[in-house]
Amino acid sequence: MIPNRKYIFCLAAIVLMAFTTVSKKLFSVPKHFPKPVYDFSKNLLNASSITLGRALFYDPILSRKNTISCASCHSPYAAFTHIDHHLSHGIDDRIGTRNSPALMNLAWQNSFMWDGAINHLDMQALAPISHPDEMGSKIDSVIIRLQRSTLYPTLFYKAYGDSTITGERTLKSIAQFILCIVSANAKYDRIIQGKEKFTAQEANGYRLFQKKCSSCHKEPLFTNYQFENNGLPIDPKLNDLGRMKISHCSSDSLKFKVPTLRNIEYSYPYMHDGRFKTLSEVLHHYTQGIVQSKTLSPLLQQGIILSSNEKVDLTAFLLTLSDKEFLFKAEYAYPKHIFFPQAKE
Repeated sequence: MIPNRKYIFCLAAIVLMAFTTVSKKLFSVPKHFPKPVYDFSKNLLNASSITLGRALFYDPILSRKNTISCASCHSPYAAFTHIDHHLSHGIDDRIGTRNSPALMNLAWQNSFMWDGAINHLDMQALAPISHPDEMGSKIDSVIIRLQRSTLYPTLFYKAYGDSTITGERTLKSIAQFILCIVSANAKYDRIIQGKEKFTAQEANGYRLFQKKCSSCHKEPLFTNYQFENNGLPIDPKLNDLGRMKISHCSSDSLKFKVPTLRNIEYSYPYMHDGRFKTLSEVLHHYTQGIVQSKTLSPLLQQGIILSSNEKVDLTAFLLTLSDKEFLFKAEYAYPKHIFFPQAKE
């Protein structure tokens, strides 16, 4: 007997509701956060896919010579970026042209990379995999290596019900893992939730932040995810024009994506090219180093005025954005138990 359309529709709805319920358990939106922009209905979360994505994130098998993983430039202990050099390092010791962005709260973003070159998280991993100065590989070659491995056919089977390994499944699994990298338990968050209070110095820094910085670094994500020219003098060696490289519009010259300030204590060096090692250098730039140009953000046309004491207070507030639970969360760390089954997580 062939089921009627109404029966099929109801059955599909029940299945979708079940998957949605599972997704909500695996990914919960902090109460003080806005609604995510990522469409989970097109990449429904499940624990096995997240586990697969986590393994792929930490495995250098994605690179041409099995030497570079996503985690090579996005270490959990550095807020999922790197800290030992100002520009990213890739295959064959090649040097990139930008500082790797910190990965967190990606479900609230609709464009990726410093210049917004990628407009969907499910495709983001393809960029570093294929970039000649990063992983230097091709997705077809990655699939072959995964198929030949002793580990991944089983992980794909657990995630998708069969051991077929495809580029789409690979990229979506990585997206599922990095979607779960959420930072929302800094002192700031606990204060917003009424669980703690600012010190007098932090409170003054917060007032300064709201007055001087919050237009671009909007709470609670501490970025507006827009592209701005923040007055940095161009590096003559890199000659990086930012967003203009993608849009080909002169009005986008020297504009880069506004980074989140969350976990800024751990995500140095700062700026798209990692030119600043300390927060004091960053604040010095905004108070004394802004270069005027046609595309400079209107918010910075008059510069930012801060006294020495105000800089100290502002820094004290910025440190309340540090989420140590996020840095050391076991679910985000290298999955030793996957690569070495005899080991415990």
